[in-house]
Amino acid sequence: MKRLVTVLLLIVLSTAVGGQDDHGPCKQKVLDPRPHSVSILEFGAVGDGKTLNTVAFQNAVFYAKSFADKGGAQLYVPSGKWLSGSFNLTSHLTLFLERGATIIASQDYAHWPAVDPLPSYGRGIDVPGDNGIIDGQGSVWWDLIRTHSLNYSRPHIIELVGSDDIVISNLTLLNSPAWSIHPVYCSNVRIQNITAHAPTEFPYTSGIVPDSSEHVCIDNSNISTGHDAIVLKSGWDQYGVAYGKPTSNVHIRGVYLQSSSGAGLAFGSEMSGGISGITAEQLHIINSTIGIELKTTMGRGGYMRNIFISDTKLENIYLGISMTGFSGSHPDDKYDPNAVPVVGNVTLENVIGANVAIAGNFSGIVDSPFTPIFLSNVTFSTGSESSSSWFCSNVKGVSEEVFPEPCPDLQNTLSNFSSIFSSIQPSYSYVSSA
Repeated sequence: MKRLVTVLLLIVLSTAVGGQDDHGPCKQKVLDPRPHSVSILEFGAVGDGKTLNTVAFQNAVFYAKSFADKGGAQLYVPSGKWLSGSFNLTSHLTLFLERGATIIASQDYAHWPAVDPLPSYGRGIDVPGDNGIIDGQGSVWWDLIRTHSLNYSRPHIIELVGSDDIVISNLTLLNSPAWSIHPVYCSNVRIQNITAHAPTEFPYTSGIVPDSSEHVCIDNSNISTGHDAIVLKSGWDQYGVAYGKPTSNVHIRGVYLQSSSGAGLAFGSEMSGGISGITAEQLHIINSTIGIELKTTMGRGGYMRNIFISDTKLENIYLGISMTGFSGSHPDDKYDPNAVPVVGNVTLENVIGANVAIAGNFSGIVDSPFTPIFLSNVTFSTGSESSSSWFCSNVKGVSEEVFPEPCPDLQNTLSNFSSIFSSIQPSYSYVSSA
């Protein structure tokens, strides 16, 4: 299925980022300002919320491209409401949204041309904002899904394909037709100080979706969506296996997440290229169907391993932790039904939940049990008896200081797994050269 070309916006801090830390992909370096600057007003754009500015944005980006080998350029968007169809960015570009600036996506299908996959490529694309807004106006797309009349897959607000050294920061993303931010086949991506919101009553929207990408930082953001708030992916069945591009070295920290029909933090179910080397910490997940979820199914192949989640608070959650081998459909009938996914080396530590209806549901695959799983200092107030708060099959792991008491399958001794867990938390390297 073809899909509609997406609005591509990448954001860097409005001022240089100072200081360094040792938090893997969240390590920072000072970003020099672009030596050239131009305003969207110089290309005839009108910020009245009615005038279509697609051509103005396209011409401005084309002009900025001429400075790519001269240190790049900044495209300045002042306060106003800037209606636009889709447009691509270019390498070494900073798209800066001033406070009070809102880019509004057109709801006219003619302004979203159908394209084949992989619509954009680039390096050093930055979109820094001063709390500017991008409104995807997704209601027309949601209505098409409700009426089963969607002819193309839905567009995302920001999509990056095959791009390196990306910074997206200080923006509010509203009402995405599908996903708010989708980096795919990307490297060195920093997403910080983002607010992404879509109506919780619409279940087909997700927030930040790193897909077959490496060295990704998601930091200090607030995501509220109808489906998974943050979800990591890496390809679908035989296509993901053939491409073989994993999602790896991802650091998520200091985020507030809410999902009405999905999970606050999710992995899969499209994970055929593999997902590994993930650290998530300081998460606050509220008012969601599932807190943390790993999902896959037979026919996927691939793996999810070396995942470390810590210092997390859950509030008003139906299912605290879910790991399932029975989730997701297939793109066509060409997939290998014997492609077995592997899930293991998953640690959840210092996870506290209040008003959690069911503590955990772990449903592994008979031919590929999920193991090892390590739970440490995991405490949920569930309002149910401990004997019925955990459900397990085809899973094996270790638990320490867990309440309610988990399944027997998760109560093995640590000595049985010590050699495996000794290196479970990954190390990272990250360099930004935007």
